[in-house]
Amino acid sequence: MRLQFAPFVLSILATTTAFTPAPQQPILQKNNNRLSSTTTVQLHAQKRNNLEEIITNLNDATRKTITTLSLSAALFLAPTISDVTTLDDISSVPPQITLSTLVRPPTANAASYNDFTPEQRVVAEAWRIVDNSYLDRTFNNQDWFKLRQDNVKRKYKSMDEAHAAIEKMVSTLGDKYTRYLSPAKYQSLVDSATGNLCGVGVEIATTRDGARVIASDVEPNSPASNGGILPKDVFLEVDGVRFDTDKATPDDVAGRLRGREGSRVGVVMERDGKVLDFILTRQPITITSVRTYMSDKAGGGVGKVGVIKIKSFSGTTASFVKDALVDLKKKGAQAFVLDLRNNPGGLLPGGVDTASLFLQQNKPVVYTVNKSGAVDTFSSLADGIELDAPLVIFVNGNTASAAEVLTAALKENNRATVVGEKTFGKGVVQTIRSLSNDNGGVAVTIQRYETPLRNNINKLGIEVDAPPTALDCDNADAVVCIPSSAFKKPVTES
Repeated sequence: MRLQFAPFVLSILATTTAFTPAPQQPILQKNNNRLSSTTTVQLHAQKRNNLEEIITNLNDATRKTITTLSLSAALFLAPTISDVTTLDDISSVPPQITLSTLVRPPTANAASYNDFTPEQRVVAEAWRIVDNSYLDRTFNNQDWFKLRQDNVKRKYKSMDEAHAAIEKMVSTLGDKYTRYLSPAKYQSLVDSATGNLCGVGVEIATTRDGARVIASDVEPNSPASNGGILPKDVFLEVDGVRFDTDKATPDDVAGRLRGREGSRVGVVMERDGKVLDFILTRQPITITSVRTYMSDKAGGGVGKVGVIKIKSFSGTTASFVKDALVDLKKKGAQAFVLDLRNNPGGLLPGGVDTASLFLQQNKPVVYTVNKSGAVDTFSSLADGIELDAPLVIFVNGNTASAAEVLTAALKENNRATVVGEKTFGKGVVQTIRSLSNDNGGVAVTIQRYETPLRNNINKLGIEVDAPPTALDCDNADAVVCIPSSAFKKPVTES
């Protein structure tokens, strides 16, 4: 399974990692069942400066007969490829270099991939996934192929040891978004993104200092909501496991909260210094990623304001927001707020399509750049349905990824005023790939993006046009935190 999205944090509600399976891309053509009469040596090089080392590893007779040397930098070739047409089909093929020569290389250089142990195979598979699509082709300025060789040659006592080796290997890239996902974390991610959850309906995050895990939001009519858990409650214990230290993570808490439908889970929370105990029954959770309400708190003659809170972006977000705009207009909305606070992203196309609802045709929304430097442009395909009403985007330090795509698109196209705090600054896109035999998965950074004005906001964030009216704006009505001067008519083009 291959999934493409731009995530930031994992929540039990799946509001952070919505995705749909990405189409498989053909990379090899069938070739009469076998490759041409070339000798294949099971070595792999990413850069031309590796050639001297490769040739040195061959014996003298072989070196003298080499006529050409071609590197399979992007493709993984196999002696038989009649049934291999996409990258996802190649599960047991080692990376190789093709030597056009009539002399067979030394046996030691042509060891069969099938001789690998299951543990060695999964390590090689994880390396291959990263190698194929990782954005930084210097691999953090290290010998990425040597790292593969060192890890594949190791003898592992267990699959857990292999998983630990993958995690360490991937961590050398120095990219916190490119990471190994254990089987439990991978399944949690899949469940979150597809909405196939049995839990209690609470979104999980950490406090600003990262010291405690809290309920950042509670799904209406969920076990958590009906049981009395409130946003900002602090997790102390779940299912008998303590989470009251700075080492606890949202993933850890989410893993204990989820479980079999109908089973019960004990939760201990802290609220205003008081310890509260809850016994909740796990149920399937329906995600509400878009919520709306009307507000008359704007002042300054703004009139009624329609508020659309978007918790994450999926393939259906734009459709929900479009329906919400129509409904809010019928209720008399004269201005709008897109509340993207704590929105960690989701599907990149979801952010693009939602931004397009407020833009004229052919306006740039975002540019993406892949490992080869190829640039894709995403623009609005038609006039949006709301081009004239004042529009404010409300953000904070946890607004990230696809949510930042939308924010930058509407800000830099002079369509909206951005209020709140500087955003998180995540300007890269990941793909999630599963490992065979239920060995988890690997998240890999495959693209970076640039705003309509070609700004790279990664690790920088987006500056706001105006601060909120109060430092602590957790009021249920977002409009009370937005200065009335932020509601401006967009500049129309002649």
